[in-house]
Amino acid sequence: MVSTVGWKVEVDPGLCIASGSCPAIAPDLFILDGPHARAVKEEVAEDERALDAAEVCPAMAITVRDASGRVIGPRP
Repeated sequence: MVSTVGWKVEVDPGLCIASGSCPAIAPDLFILDGPHARAVKEEVAEDERALDAAEVCPAMAITVRDASGRVIGPRP
């Protein structure tokens, strides 16, 4: 069962290099928008692909937080 509590997904435009890895993993969660990527929505349903995108981002520009605000991605 999927939780109704969402995760907050942030892309730091100061770090993002628009590699395209995040929309390649989750095109419904991330898009390339000019010189960097951005999350389609700030809050998303819990989705492992958001964590995967944070993990593979070469610039470490993606942060995923749980409902309490705790950083859960990228994983340490």
